[in-house]
Amino acid sequence: MLHIQKLLHSYVPIDYFCGHKFPDSNQNYQNTNTMTESIEQLKTTALTDLHISLGAKMVPFAGYNMPVQYANLIQEHNAVRNSVGMFDVSHMGEFCLKGDGVLNLLQALTSNDVSKLTDGKVQYSCLPNDQGGIVDDLLVYRWKENEYYLVVNASNIEKDWNWISSRNTFGVEMENMSEDMCLLAVQGPNALATIQKLTELDLNSMEYYSFTIGTVAGIENVVVSNTGYTGAGGFELYMMNSDARRLWDAVMEAGKEFDIIPCGLGCRDTLRMEMGFCLYGHDIDDTTSPIEAGLGWITKFTKDFTNSAYHKNLKETGIKKKLVGFEMIDRGIPRQHYTIIDADGKEMGEVTSGTQSPTLSKAIGMGYVATAFAKEGTEIYVSIRDKALKAIVTKLPFLKK
Repeated sequence: MLHIQKLLHSYVPIDYFCGHKFPDSNQNYQNTNTMTESIEQLKTTALTDLHISLGAKMVPFAGYNMPVQYANLIQEHNAVRNSVGMFDVSHMGEFCLKGDGVLNLLQALTSNDVSKLTDGKVQYSCLPNDQGGIVDDLLVYRWKENEYYLVVNASNIEKDWNWISSRNTFGVEMENMSEDMCLLAVQGPNALATIQKLTELDLNSMEYYSFTIGTVAGIENVVVSNTGYTGAGGFELYMMNSDARRLWDAVMEAGKEFDIIPCGLGCRDTLRMEMGFCLYGHDIDDTTSPIEAGLGWITKFTKDFTNSAYHKNLKETGIKKKLVGFEMIDRGIPRQHYTIIDADGKEMGEVTSGTQSPTLSKAIGMGYVATAFAKEGTEIYVSIRDKALKAIVTKLPFLKK
């Protein structure tokens, strides 16, 4: 737990957050592994009672009782895309890693080049496994030299912890910080103006994928990160559980002039889909290579990492399947595991994610197809209720800025 003397430091060390909660933004509210859990078995966040009092529809997700929507999913989606909305995503997990060998450990386990990070910067990456797939995707935060946070998916906390700790031959000190802090994701084009009312931090000067720490709404030591999972811009705010309600209320008050509303995991999924962001357990998993998933940009072969030779060979010799985006031409909404077929009815792929896009007013999807069908403009078909419905491969993101 937090020692009070740490609050007296003008520079807050990584230890301040060890034992507390950092965020992530890579989950879908539709999780077949958790929907059968009873309410009594679910974990809660510091704001669960607030969500219930606001009339949110609560669903089991990744072991937590989470708000999927409040009044209207489309209204929430549009608020984020056009103005500002706020999410409670405090169910996510993170680890604190520090020590002289931490960079070597992260370089060996993650696909991206951690050596490129400097203090206050964030990096998107993944943890490759030994079989050619992905253990998880994650964010790597560099606090300072030899001190990092790993922000992981809520459903993979134990899996990731076991994977990393079993390979920690570098004497790195590890601490699981997945219980005691909250994350508020304030997203949308008016997110900056909303939060700026509450802090003297210069948010305009913050680069994308960077973070800082300061006082927000009178609450000290709030981590402010220029990250998110919506493609609408915005910030993620990390604070202790005891400060969560106070900060929530302050942000809602500051955002009144922009018509801010609370948003659930439902519109978080439609927002990330419009941007073509991968979701673990759908578009990437233990069987998919980052090369096949279009994540070559986070797969750096300037160093060795777990199974790097396999992925390098895929890049050099070519892949047999590729993750693509597609828009439906015929009327129908693609869903995960729907079969993708060619004009002759031959199976050649599978849908990984799909939805009706509120912004584009059309059905969109992502899925793996044989590389011969991966070119933009190629016609493919999705089998929906035994009907072959036409779609067209589309360059990601669906929503062009």
